[in-house]
Amino acid sequence: MDDRLTELEIKLGLTEHLVEELNRTVFRQQEQLDLMQEQLRLLYKQMQASQAGPSEPRSLRDEIPPHY
Repeated sequence: MDDRLTELEIKLGLTEHLVEELNRTVFRQQEQLDLMQEQLRLLYKQMQASQAGPSEPRSLRDEIPPHY
Protein backbone atom coordinates (compact mmCIF):
# COMPACT_ATOMS: atom_id res chain seq x y z
CA MET A 1 0.00 0.00 0.00
CA ASP A 2 2.81 2.43 0.86
CA ASP A 3 4.52 1.67 -2.45
CA ARG A 4 1.35 2.51 -4.37
CA LEU A 5 0.90 5.73 -2.44
CA THR A 6 4.52 6.73 -3.06
CA GLU A 7 4.17 5.95 -6.77
CA LEU A 8 1.00 8.05 -6.98
CA GLU A 9 2.72 10.96 -5.20
CA ILE A 10 5.61 10.78 -7.68
CA LYS A 11 3.21 10.71 -10.62
CA LEU A 12 1.29 13.65 -9.17
CA GLY A 13 4.49 15.66 -8.77
CA LEU A 14 5.55 14.93 -12.35
CA THR A 15 2.07 15.80 -13.62
CA GLU A 16 2.08 19.11 -11.75
CA HIS A 17 5.49 19.92 -13.22
CA LEU A 18 4.25 19.08 -16.72
CA VAL A 19 1.13 21.22 -16.30
CA GLU A 20 3.24 24.19 -15.15
CA GLU A 21 5.56 23.74 -18.13
CA LEU A 22 2.64 23.56 -20.54
CA ASN A 23 1.10 26.63 -18.91
CA ARG A 24 4.31 28.61 -19.48
CA THR A 25 4.42 27.43 -23.09
CA VAL A 26 0.84 28.49 -23.74
CA PHE A 27 1.52 31.87 -22.08
CA ARG A 28 4.57 32.50 -24.30
CA GLN A 29 2.65 31.48 -27.40
CA GLN A 30 -0.18 33.83 -26.50
CA GLU A 31 2.30 36.68 -26.10
CA GLN A 32 3.73 35.87 -29.54
CA LEU A 33 0.23 35.78 -31.05
CA ASP A 34 -0.62 39.13 -29.48
CA LEU A 35 2.57 40.65 -30.88
CA MET A 36 1.93 39.23 -34.36
CA GLN A 37 -1.66 40.50 -34.32
CA GLU A 38 -0.46 43.99 -33.42
CA GLN A 39 2.15 43.87 -36.20
CA LEU A 40 -0.52 42.72 -38.65
CA ARG A 41 -2.77 45.61 -37.61
CA LEU A 42 0.07 48.07 -38.18
CA LEU A 43 0.85 46.59 -41.60
CA TYR A 44 -2.81 46.74 -42.53
CA LYS A 45 -2.99 50.41 -41.52
CA GLN A 46 0.14 51.15 -43.55
CA MET A 47 -1.32 49.37 -46.55
CA GLN A 48 -4.58 51.29 -46.23
CA ALA A 49 -2.69 54.59 -45.91
CA SER A 50 -0.57 53.87 -48.98
CA GLN A 51 -3.63 52.99 -51.04
CA ALA A 52 -5.46 56.12 -49.91
CA GLY A 53 -2.53 58.37 -50.77
CA PRO A 54 -1.57 59.66 -54.19
CA SER A 55 -1.41 56.83 -56.66
CA GLU A 56 1.88 57.05 -58.48
CA PRO A 57 3.18 54.23 -60.62
CA ARG A 58 5.76 52.09 -58.88
CA SER A 59 8.56 50.29 -60.55
CA LEU A 60 9.70 46.85 -59.49
CA ARG A 61 13.25 48.22 -59.59
CA ASP A 62 12.34 50.42 -56.61
CA GLU A 63 11.63 47.28 -54.63
CA ILE A 64 14.94 45.53 -55.36
CA PRO A 65 17.40 45.79 -52.48
CA PRO A 66 20.46 47.94 -53.28
CA HIS A 67 22.89 45.03 -53.26
CA TYR A 68 21.44 43.58 -56.50
